[in-house]
Amino acid sequence: MPDSLETAGAERVSTGLAGLDHVLDGLRTGDNVVWRVDDIEDYRGFVEPFVARAIADGRAIVYLRFGRHPPLVAPGPGIKIVSIDALRGFEAFIRRVYQLITDHGRGAFYVFDCLSDLLSAWATDLMVGNLFQVICPYLYRRDTVAYFGLLSGDHCHATMARIRETTRVLIDVRRGDNACYVQPVKVCQRQSPTMFLPHAHEGGAFRPVIDSSAATRVYADLARRHNRTAHRQLDTWDHLFLDAAQALNRTDDAEHCSEVRERLYSVLISRDARVIALARRYLDIPDLLEIRARMIGSGYIGGKAVGMLLARKVLLQDDPERWGRHLEPHDSFFVGSDVYYSYLVHNGWWPRVMRQRTEAGYFSEARSLREDMRGGRLPDEVRAQLERMLDDFGQYPILVRSSSLLEDGFGNAFAGKYESLFLVNQGSPEQRLAQLEEAICRVFASTMSEDALTYRRQRGLADLEEPMALLLQRVCGRYHGRWYFPDAAGVGVSRNTFVWEESMEPSAGMVRLVMGLGTRAVDRIDGDHACVVALDQPHKRPFRDRDDAARFSQHDVDVLDISDNRPRTLALRHLTDAAELPLRWCGEIDREAMQRARAGSPSVWRLTFTPLLRETAFVPLMQQLLRTLETAYAYPVDVEFTLHLTNDGTPSFSLVQCRPLQTLGLSPRVELPRKVPSRRLFFATDGHFMGGNIDQPLARVIHVDGPRYSALTSVQKFAVARLVGHLNRRISDRDTCPTLLIGPGRWGSSTPELGVPIRFADISRVAVIAEVADLGDGMVPDLSFGSHFFQDLVESRIAYVALFPTGNGARYNPGWLSALPASSRIPLDLDDPPDNAVAQALTVYDVHDTGLRVVADVLRQRLVCYQAQG
Repeated sequence: MPDSLETAGAERVSTGLAGLDHVLDGLRTGDNVVWRVDDIEDYRGFVEPFVARAIADGRAIVYLRFGRHPPLVAPGPGIKIVSIDALRGFEAFIRRVYQLITDHGRGAFYVFDCLSDLLSAWATDLMVGNLFQVICPYLYRRDTVAYFGLLSGDHCHATMARIRETTRVLIDVRRGDNACYVQPVKVCQRQSPTMFLPHAHEGGAFRPVIDSSAATRVYADLARRHNRTAHRQLDTWDHLFLDAAQALNRTDDAEHCSEVRERLYSVLISRDARVIALARRYLDIPDLLEIRARMIGSGYIGGKAVGMLLARKVLLQDDPERWGRHLEPHDSFFVGSDVYYSYLVHNGWWPRVMRQRTEAGYFSEARSLREDMRGGRLPDEVRAQLERMLDDFGQYPILVRSSSLLEDGFGNAFAGKYESLFLVNQGSPEQRLAQLEEAICRVFASTMSEDALTYRRQRGLADLEEPMALLLQRVCGRYHGRWYFPDAAGVGVSRNTFVWEESMEPSAGMVRLVMGLGTRAVDRIDGDHACVVALDQPHKRPFRDRDDAARFSQHDVDVLDISDNRPRTLALRHLTDAAELPLRWCGEIDREAMQRARAGSPSVWRLTFTPLLRETAFVPLMQQLLRTLETAYAYPVDVEFTLHLTNDGTPSFSLVQCRPLQTLGLSPRVELPRKVPSRRLFFATDGHFMGGNIDQPLARVIHVDGPRYSALTSVQKFAVARLVGHLNRRISDRDTCPTLLIGPGRWGSSTPELGVPIRFADISRVAVIAEVADLGDGMVPDLSFGSHFFQDLVESRIAYVALFPTGNGARYNPGWLSALPASSRIPLDLDDPPDNAVAQALTVYDVHDTGLRVVADVLRQRLVCYQAQG
């Protein structure tokens, strides 16, 4: 607590010891008193008289119980004992303390257990220092007095310096020369000629050591007893890894090695028992020490980083010879999750974080906090470590990836919810550090995005700790003049729930391939498509004809522009002259287009990946990779990768991500109706749907009319998206009001001319989403199976269907809706109604009594939405 804080009007408070009151000139309301002791019993000796005097003066005492030591305060009148589980994490602990201070109002007094015991739960001094910087100012503003205990030998100098800066009163209690010495180290805005001398505590008296000769003997004895060595200056985090390194040499003590491993798993890898079980099989002490050697800060490395490391170890243990040849080494760095919390504390945002964690501020406070977090400053010690990392990476491009605690775990992918950013990494060292800091702050800020918060709330994660760690990776690729990008990149899933022919085997897996950066494989890109490959039949495509194959292919390539120091998107035709392009393996010359072109025109390439699939080992390698990882996880998996191709087409993989894959379609097979009369059919399709075996009754339909939507201005089209989001949030329970959302083109397009530009938060509560091709206006569904958008649908149990009314195997009857009675139309009833054109483009129907339902058989690849009765 800075000394400059005003204490005018502060009430004088007794320590319960008259002699100590004389030394300190008493306590004041607002004081946070830190007792640095050698033994917990010495702390007790000062807590008990303080509590007794406070109770006698009619004060309320709140005792926060979290330590492993015996209780310091006994139950009694005027005393409230509150137990807090520190193992739930830093944020949960702070939130509980914050709420207690808020609930007890002004003037309550607090006693905290020995804070050194938090190290067993948090594993680092850093977070104890953060605790002080967050809690002490709040206590000060509430006119409280709080006692804290610390064991003198358990904390590094950096943490003690932060605590000394923050607290108002710091007192050392030492035992030496057969006596107890009490020495005030800091007492804000109080002083006397002898206040900061050691005082011999004898009975109720506190006698200052005023003889310099006696003081010298006292300090010499204390120094011998406390063995002040450099080792004590280390953070507890560093002690953990020193112990781990020493355990490697103690081959005769297997039990100790096991204890060390388990401790590191619990503070570095995960809190999820399933992830830790995998770590026990594949990550040993040398692996954990290697992580620490490439780590910035402390705490968890996050789900994305753990998944990448586990996948590599699984493959290398399963077939070391094969994957030794075909798996690229990694040199990633890891920013620990404690850095995220330190960033919030360092910038003074913790009170706003606490407001954001309330029901009222969950979204509203997050909006302004997100904007400010994008422009914050990292702590100096973090910036220094990042500077050293940049020296190691040189000027190779870097990918700054989110890797939160819960991300990429079993049941929670957070696909696309947090930002990940490419840094071209050009400029002076100072400029490159500034660019890296800006990128890290943006990823931190994305924890406050509406999509991320909606996802957390929808999945019951809003109250769980979700600190953001980071995975910093060198971008795999090569230079092509001013452009830098990998030969190819993609997404692979071990369970293909998107099969489009009955003969395909879902367990064979599927990949989405692109040339260049992998952004086009994981995102829905307007006007462009990845190559979708079923690994058991890699040469079949989910298209009707050659025109569809050309339309639903990759036309643009994402690259890093070294000259302009930014990511770029280039048309493939503008890249074909670049040196050493991997077109020999990724594409084919379009003969028909060449025949139509004028003589002398450059070759026209199509990115079909046919040579890669037919002539190289890519397909069998990918099949083995996915099968091996699914076996290890005992769960379907989803991987992201880049490819490096040699001149003869030999592929090597750089695994950048591996996570459990949430799948649908494992439900019992559904009986489809034999024949549906036209008057009862809404739509049907062969293939082009996702959600597996479906039997979903519908209570409501939200319909966006294609022609009317197309006639709107861009501003009006965004208004339609907002209206859809408003209607989605009105759905209080998806199970009691299952809703079909159907409209033209691509839901979630960033280009409103291609579809309604909604976000995940705008569709999170619907049961089925349908995209209808309106070919006259160029709005076509996007079959981007495996993208982040589709991962959202899978995890949210939202079935998907794409309708191509003019194609074979599809029927679409919008007249079924228009034939419903007027009473079935639900008024929009909005406080701020949209303009008439927007309102007419969207209609909400109550179909609860019509018997409308969606049924699908994944094996027959047939889906029908029909009126089961009437």
